[in-house]
Amino acid sequence: MDPLSVPLKELDRVEVLTLMDNFVDVLLEDTEVVTRPPKAIGEEIPTDTLLAEHGLCLLVRVQRGTEKHTILFDTGYNSMGVLHNMDKLAVDPNEMEAIVLSHAHMDHTGSLHPIVAKLSAPIPLVVHPDAFLYPRFVELKDGSKKRFPKTLVRKDLDQKNVMIQESKTPTPILDGSILVTGEIERTTEFEKGMPDALLEREGRLEPDPIKDDQALVMNLKGKGLVVISGCSHAGIINTVLYAKKLTGVDKVHAVLGGFHLSGAFYEKILEKTIEMLKALSPAVVVPMHCTGRKAMERFSREFPSSFVLNSVGSKITLT
Repeated sequence: MDPLSVPLKELDRVEVLTLMDNFVDVLLEDTEVVTRPPKAIGEEIPTDTLLAEHGLCLLVRVQRGTEKHTILFDTGYNSMGVLHNMDKLAVDPNEMEAIVLSHAHMDHTGSLHPIVAKLSAPIPLVVHPDAFLYPRFVELKDGSKKRFPKTLVRKDLDQKNVMIQESKTPTPILDGSILVTGEIERTTEFEKGMPDALLEREGRLEPDPIKDDQALVMNLKGKGLVVISGCSHAGIINTVLYAKKLTGVDKVHAVLGGFHLSGAFYEKILEKTIEMLKALSPAVVVPMHCTGRKAMERFSREFPSSFVLNSVGSKITLT
């Protein structure tokens, strides 16, 4: 792959509101970087709460001068959870100018159709064309194979309030405020993808490299890149290195999203991941979703000044 240089507008502000993640804690406190949802409305503690699940959904707001844009990155797992949390956090779906899917796995696409049904006008849906490949499987330790749900069907989406934009290559959106990486270049020797993932093609099973894995990149004025991953099936280090290559910006300010380091296979690459991320010196590190409990604990220790424990309803503000 020979990526083109993609200049990005320098942004004054990036906000990332977590509409869905694996974890919720209503007792977490605010910091300079993260704002937690209110614990009460006036004097009343609510009888309902935010929901968590094994999924990811982020509302990303960016600002440059008076110019503001909002997109949705991924849509969680359950068909109800994200909409529930949107309601609790007073998020209007019609604020969104585009939806970007990091890849086609069900924990990132589950609420797509219910969210789209809430839109009053069509908006772009930015996906890698491989997101429509089917069937795809995961192979368990006993050799059995489990098929992923078919969550993305082109003809079904054609009838919805979205305009499908498919691209394998980098795609700037919202007037160059945000870059969708497209297919991520894989250059590290230790990030091997998801080895138990399989794809059926012409009746034969073959390894699934999950080429549809893609991320968001923004350029925060005076600070550097903000990189947001979905699951990092290409590897979180590969993702950040590719963001640097695409934009020509060397400084990395923040790395957020799923790092996919949960489980024995991925824990083997944890030390190298930490080593290389330290070399990149991000000021903010927010592992989410599929990063895994053990990896989360290590990141909290190894990045004491930059680590943020994420939770549903948390808003990361970068200025």
